[in-house]
Amino acid sequence: MGRGDRKTRKGKIAIRSYGNARPRKAATKAGGTVKKAAPAKAAVKKAAPAAKKAAPKKSA
Repeated sequence: MGRGDRKTRKGKIAIRSYGNARPRKAATKAGGTVKKAAPAKAAVKKAAPAAKKAAPKKSA
């Protein structure tokens, strides 16, 4: 088990991927602070664009 093994931490680092063996959360160091994610914003629905009316035909 080594650098080419996709199931180990060393293999994940070599392949540059993440998973159970190498989670994305950074380990906290002694005395360090962890940044918390900002609260999710509520989704805003956009109004449907108004249908364009056909221009009146010009009569000569």
